[in-house]
Amino acid sequence: MTTTDDTPADPALSSLRRARDRFFSGRPPGDGVPEDLAQAWRRARFFGVPRDLAAPPRVRPPVDSPLLAAARAVLDRTAPTLNGGMGLVLVDSRCRALWSGGRRYAGTPAPDGMAGLDLSEKAVGHNSAALALRTGRRAEVHGPEHFLDLWQEVSAVSVPLYEPTAGRPAGAVTVVAPLGEGRTAHPGAALAEATAHAIETELLGRARPPERVLLDAYLRRRAEGAAVVALDGSSRLISPEAARLLSHETLARLERHATALLRDAGTGPAAGPATGPEEHAPEEIAVPEEIPVPDSEIPVPEDEFAVPDGAGLTVRMTRLVHRGEVIGAVATVCTAARRARSAERRGHDRLPGLVGTSRPWRLTVSRATELARAVEPLLLIGEPGVGKTALARALLGLRGTAAPRVVDAAEQVPGEVPRWCQALAELPESEGDGGAPALLLRHAERLGQSDVAALLSLLAERPAVPLVATHTPGAPTGPCLSRLLDILAARSVTLPPLRERVEDIPALLAGLPRRPSPGRPPLTWSLDARRALEQHTWPGNVAELAHVVREVADRRRATGPVRREELPYGLRVPPATRRLSGIERAERTAILEALRRHGDNKARAAESLGIGRATLYRKLRAYGMDQA
Repeated sequence: MTTTDDTPADPALSSLRRARDRFFSGRPPGDGVPEDLAQAWRRARFFGVPRDLAAPPRVRPPVDSPLLAAARAVLDRTAPTLNGGMGLVLVDSRCRALWSGGRRYAGTPAPDGMAGLDLSEKAVGHNSAALALRTGRRAEVHGPEHFLDLWQEVSAVSVPLYEPTAGRPAGAVTVVAPLGEGRTAHPGAALAEATAHAIETELLGRARPPERVLLDAYLRRRAEGAAVVALDGSSRLISPEAARLLSHETLARLERHATALLRDAGTGPAAGPATGPEEHAPEEIAVPEEIPVPDSEIPVPEDEFAVPDGAGLTVRMTRLVHRGEVIGAVATVCTAARRARSAERRGHDRLPGLVGTSRPWRLTVSRATELARAVEPLLLIGEPGVGKTALARALLGLRGTAAPRVVDAAEQVPGEVPRWCQALAELPESEGDGGAPALLLRHAERLGQSDVAALLSLLAERPAVPLVATHTPGAPTGPCLSRLLDILAARSVTLPPLRERVEDIPALLAGLPRRPSPGRPPLTWSLDARRALEQHTWPGNVAELAHVVREVADRRRATGPVRREELPYGLRVPPATRRLSGIERAERTAILEALRRHGDNKARAAESLGIGRATLYRKLRAYGMDQA
């Protein structure tokens, strides 16, 4: 995803307004205006953008946009959670609006009327979406920083979306909110990051199979901390560690080697690198034991050769074969010290107590594990019930320190967080934060003002503290809490919802009922029941799945695998066979909830809804729910 690039409303917004007025009157904006902002205003004036533009111009939107196809489901789920006058906008790499929801930009007729608007700098001047696409980092633009008059009361934060394999922005997600005087951070920053991560995960799932194989191999090596380069003959992915260790000449040599592998694939294994290796040592890329790899995607051992311009460095080249064809190669930079560390650490990177082998889950755990190796704050973001606390406990256990202090902000226990902050602040610097007890802070969005103030003060003095916090986006946040979340977002991981990792449901079903009820065998599930579970949207995620398993186990009297008919009514109902309007979706959800509350008793459900049984049966037929 992205690194942060905050553009805070500093100097004060009132000063910016005066500077903007001076600029439009033909005078210099003044020394208090950041130079990059002044340059953005000058570019807009050079492009001929009128400051009093009534609405952004329209352009022809792309037909069958792959980005919109991948992002629509994520955006449709996120839009209903918007609050506080927020809006959500998706633009492509040319800054053309593809989708919008919630609050509209000023000057547009309606949120759904934004599709096709041109939000590029040449069309509307300085804005967060254009800035994020230009810099490749998260960007914020507040009120008077905008060039247009119509956005003077708008604050926006944008996060670029990167294509899975090309390494370039495919578009950006923007969260819009009403401008708050003196605001130093956007309240929707965490929501924008989480939405962007979910869309990038969806883009990854839709990537072409050869690209996914190459990218997965690259990410697996990155998760192990390796300096790695992935090549397919036309493009390359380079980790920061590899870019630091390898010269341009060595990278060019690796590309020639990968091209030779692809060229010679039709006549058998390549005889060696085009420039001639100095030594050969067949080696395979290490694949975690819990991640099954199809035979068609297993890396093939290749060559290892010394790097001429790197003292003690060698590069191990490994071909990747997909469906019988060589699709590229992964080059791993090795040192003697790294080999020793890898041998010592092998087999110790798995996190106990976590279940799942889907790609979104593996990528999330890999990134979280990589970040957790350093004793610094870590923020876990996700919907309710996705497993944030379970992942946090596993990560803290990975550090091998004492049991963490667990504080749940939702319980509103006064003084717990300030006491921990004071104890850590009084710890001598010589002892380091690594010896302090870690804090597992649940529901950071529910923190009180005193707790937020204590954490902000501690982080200002000691940025590296053993803190793991969980955050559920959607709740309104004040300026101070927004600032805290923005600081923690620099080291954050967004957990995928269960509906985006349904292939993990069978493994979760096996792991959730740890102890069957006395006298009852462990639950097994029929294929039809599992298919019904995989079709459910799971708004409560893994926690809801655990509740369903307990409910089925407690009510069940039959033997054998659980059948679809034994599931709660809402799970037995297949998805709607046609596209429903907003009112229809709400009505369908209300009916399902009423049937769940009343144990599938249709007469009681109809009574609670204030309708007759005949009306309920008619609506069940209309929504395709009468066969459940």
